[in-house]
Amino acid sequence: MRALVMQLMADGRREKVLVTDWPEPPAPEGNQFKIQTLFSGITNGTERNNLLRGNYAVPDEALPVGYGYQNVGRVIELGPDCETIKVGDVVFTSQDHHEFLVDIEGSLLIKLPDNVDPKQAALYGVASVAMHDVRRAETGPNDHVLVVGAGLIGQFTAQAAWMKGAAVALVDPDAHRLKIAVECGGVSLAAQVTGDETWAGPIKEAGPFDIVFEDSGADVLGHIIGDGWGGGVIKHRGKVVVIAGRDDVVYNFNAGQVTEVTILQASHFDNSDLAEVTRSVGNGTIRVEPLIQDVVAPDESKRIYDALRDEPNTLMGTVFDWQ
Repeated sequence: MRALVMQLMADGRREKVLVTDWPEPPAPEGNQFKIQTLFSGITNGTERNNLLRGNYAVPDEALPVGYGYQNVGRVIELGPDCETIKVGDVVFTSQDHHEFLVDIEGSLLIKLPDNVDPKQAALYGVASVAMHDVRRAETGPNDHVLVVGAGLIGQFTAQAAWMKGAAVALVDPDAHRLKIAVECGGVSLAAQVTGDETWAGPIKEAGPFDIVFEDSGADVLGHIIGDGWGGGVIKHRGKVVVIAGRDDVVYNFNAGQVTEVTILQASHFDNSDLAEVTRSVGNGTIRVEPLIQDVVAPDESKRIYDALRDEPNTLMGTVFDWQ
């Protein structure tokens, strides 16, 4: 069967390409069910981390391997004990970019309602990560929120925080990404950050913030929390949610002590996050379509993944159409 697989190149770098002879999964047993993939979405940060041998990448000796967590497919076969899933159901599952998959009832998945475009659902994984982060921070009405980074996670974080009633500011070096965020709606300030000095401008003026989501992976906690005597953009007893993958989180302890800041970490998402994203997309509160930049066939995967590895800012939401 077809699958998108990460492997080593002759020069030692990693690439992700389409293969046509990946082993097909066996027939479902028990309450398992088999899916034929319709669409799958790239998880930009996680898959790039693996391409670059990042801090949570699979080791070289485990290659070749498929990796992803955004798959939308139609159920084509059931195990004898299935109760909630039926043949013909279209489901989002947290699985790889494979043509055929086997999953099990009760795992990290959701049956998609008729009012959801399955192509858009191929980004439900990253949207659910953002939703999980917003809920983890207990974001609510009257919160003043700053989102650092306008990649996919940052875009969905801004939308989810606004949905919870917060006033949202978003910063990023890329003006085009900020324009997309404004188009999606809910952002009261979209500011371009091109260097240390720009933090002292409209961002500082818009603060201080109750919650800051650091979704960029950049070394900006000093700007958020401040120096040894404060001076950041976070309120006293505010929350900083650190999302993007990294080895270490470094900030001035005295600044954090002065502000009594809370550092929060969050991990992936669960079925309740996935359900809330599905409801929110269905009623138009969260918008996915403006974030989809490329819809391509799997045989274009090498071009896309080479760009993800070498020029990540040229991509936004990428969906593979397996039909």
